[in-house]
Amino acid sequence: MAKYKNFLGLGVAGNFALHLDQAGEAEDFKDIETSEEFAPKGMFPFFLPRQQNPVNKVALHAKTILTTYPLGADNIKLPKEDVKVQAEPEVALICDMEYTAGKLSKIIPRYFGAYNDCSIRVAGADKISDKKNWGHESKGFSNKIIEIDKFSKGGVMDNYSICSFLRRDGELHAYGEDAELTGYSYFHEKLIDWMFDQISTQEDFGPLEPLSEYISACDNPKEAIISIGATRYTEYGEKTFLNVGDETIVVVYDRTNISSKEVLESIESSKYENQYMSVLAQKVV
Repeated sequence: MAKYKNFLGLGVAGNFALHLDQAGEAEDFKDIETSEEFAPKGMFPFFLPRQQNPVNKVALHAKTILTTYPLGADNIKLPKEDVKVQAEPEVALICDMEYTAGKLSKIIPRYFGAYNDCSIRVAGADKISDKKNWGHESKGFSNKIIEIDKFSKGGVMDNYSICSFLRRDGELHAYGEDAELTGYSYFHEKLIDWMFDQISTQEDFGPLEPLSEYISACDNPKEAIISIGATRYTEYGEKTFLNVGDETIVVVYDRTNISSKEVLESIESSKYENQYMSVLAQKVV
């Protein structure tokens, strides 16, 4: 998992209908205006791969914790503070980032995989990112990633669905709804165009932060991991926070080659070798 230490880490907030309401975060975005009712609310940084470069003299206002590498594939480490933490089942894209004259000019998705945007649930946080990175192994990304042939209608990702589970005291519980990736509010070219515009124009306002300033201060990273939004919880997932000893499991699977029943059987037996799945299974410690 150390191979992503030079990658920029960004996330999309509010890209799956009703998730923000379930997470108790809709109020955070009450002053954010969007072009469409179900448009994403904004983007947030979860990892900045380099601290401010004093040569470029860009004022980096991001909190220092965001320079701590948070990704892991085996564990989720709970914060030292007594706070509620919830898994967030997502899909993450590995993207190439291209620049022209020092400004972002292109985002090119190359791979995708199962991701856990694990988050602190606390009211009144200053920024979204305050809930996203509290140290090493506060996030999760699968070691098994899948190549993207084209990030447009008819591409390989159209065949994939996402589901998630929590194993607690030996019992398996559905944590997030089983959903097709095309169920994201913004997907394909619409998502790429929106992310490009958001990164280029997002300002320091409300829960949002000035991403173009951060990226410049990190010397324009050429690669990024971008999580594209958490899916809806089941009733159990919405009300259940993580405890030490739990196991969170996020699965992105090709439903044209493996059934949801086969996915469940794989999870029950903790056997994840199927080539049609990207699995992220993490112990909570």
